[in-house]
Amino acid sequence: MFGKLLNWIRQSGLHPFPLYRTLRQYTFRKAMADCRAGLNVCLLDFPQSMAYALIAGLPVQMGIFCSALSSVTAPCFASSRFVLIGPSNATAVMLLSTFLTLGYAPEQAMLALPVLLILVAVFMLAGALIGIANLTQYVSRAVVVGYITAAAFLIIVNQMKTVLGLHVPRAGTFAESLKLLILGIGETQWEALVVASLTLLVFLPLRRWAKGLPNIAISLLVVAGLAAVLRHYGIHAEMLSPVSISSWQFGLPHFEIGDLAVLANGALAVAFLSLLESSSIAKTLAAQSGDRVDLNQQMLSMSAASFVSALGGGMVVSGSLTRSVLNFKSGAQTIVSSIFNGIFLVIGLFLLGRFIGYIPKPALAMLVIVVGVSLINRANIAVMLKTTRSDATVFLVTFFGGLFFALDTAIYIGTAASIGLFLHKASKPGLMEVSFDDSGKLVEQKLEQERKERPEIAIVHVEGDLFFASSDVFLDQMRHVVTHPALSVIILRLRNAHNLDASVALTIKELVLFARKNGRDVIVSGAHPYIERVFQNSGLLETLGESNFFRYHPENPTISTRDALKRAQEITGERSADITIYASEKKE
Repeated sequence: MFGKLLNWIRQSGLHPFPLYRTLRQYTFRKAMADCRAGLNVCLLDFPQSMAYALIAGLPVQMGIFCSALSSVTAPCFASSRFVLIGPSNATAVMLLSTFLTLGYAPEQAMLALPVLLILVAVFMLAGALIGIANLTQYVSRAVVVGYITAAAFLIIVNQMKTVLGLHVPRAGTFAESLKLLILGIGETQWEALVVASLTLLVFLPLRRWAKGLPNIAISLLVVAGLAAVLRHYGIHAEMLSPVSISSWQFGLPHFEIGDLAVLANGALAVAFLSLLESSSIAKTLAAQSGDRVDLNQQMLSMSAASFVSALGGGMVVSGSLTRSVLNFKSGAQTIVSSIFNGIFLVIGLFLLGRFIGYIPKPALAMLVIVVGVSLINRANIAVMLKTTRSDATVFLVTFFGGLFFALDTAIYIGTAASIGLFLHKASKPGLMEVSFDDSGKLVEQKLEQERKERPEIAIVHVEGDLFFASSDVFLDQMRHVVTHPALSVIILRLRNAHNLDASVALTIKELVLFARKNGRDVIVSGAHPYIERVFQNSGLLETLGESNFFRYHPENPTISTRDALKRAQEITGERSADITIYASEKKE
């Protein structure tokens, strides 16, 4: 079984163990740089992972377990040398929303989480093998911005309950969570609010004037000391539970077949979001460093990290923007810096786990709220709302979907809107007449509808994608040309047409039959091998006729159009036939 999987990985163009190539050229200088970067990242990763677990409604140690395991496992299969895999804001809140939408109590969620992670690993592996990561280019950035903004609102309202010391029911949507928060606000515990306020007073100056320091860790350390002092004055806040490394258990999860069907939709949404988030981070850092990144290889690394996280009591994983950027700026030379980070996390958990019990829960919740507020990127939102109507539509659909529906539903709605608008744009080939004016200059004019005395030959240039979504519009436009009263022959120039499919083949066949029924004929020129194969496989070449089909010649790009013109003149029986050129208007 394992051997077959390795063969599938190799056959799909992926590398089963790319870390080997890095280690072959590894030096002591690189190791020292990676070690320093790994230590810097660990100082951020340790408290941040606890915060992400809190966002997901899980015990804080699960975030640390996940980050440590992912940091060691993912580099074995990764393509990017800077992207660190582990828990993230976006996936943590997606996990929370998924379990709350399913109506799972915290105990049920803990049991179901490993099963969901294995499903995520399977989806990621399948996606990597079939190369699905390349399809992310068709999903607008507006989807990610809209989702993250909605997720930030859900993070804030959920953590406000802890900041205010409320024990109200949990809900899977922002709207329902906000309603429950308002209904229970009368039970606010002022002790929790005091500790949360002190945390904010400590953190904000650090963030402004000590940007190079691990501000979250320092803030938690200072507030833990302040909370100890406050307890002497009778001010008690709820504390986190201490963590012992002996509680870290490994094993396969127990589940029933019915669990897979229930969790599949949430797992697919988590996998898709992780892919979008990690791809965006990988491409950004690759552009800054000059590296090349294989997104499908990154999917393979996240698949492995998800599987190991399922076995080791972790949570969902994705690419982390803050940790990846810190890794890059800290001078990491290779992806081994991630492994160093994982090792330091394990050491930190062994040495500091018991001290986690001194951290007030409202303090960590307030820091999570600060992180949530930072996710609301006003600059990006302004770009989405002002650039184009389609970007604004996709952003608003995703954002409001995330406020009123479960987040997995919101990301599906946003993706569907993004792809739908893309297809809408791609399915509108505009035809315009290109002819010469009296001075001999090439000008663009509207289609001439007036009858002429002589037969006319129309050359129709088709540029760009011509596929199922554009077939109906293309047929309507071509029928408009065919019904030109003075037209005898249409030369369909397909040199720059791409992605023809069965729908388009049937459309062109209908066009040929319609033209001949109206006493006109259709000729195809500039047909490259792919187009010829589509014509042959669909039977369209037989309908059109070999004499009306002219292939593209790379050594002489215009010869096929010249031969097509000769053929058109044979059909019209006149050497003096007028020639009109129609060009498909290019999209920006």
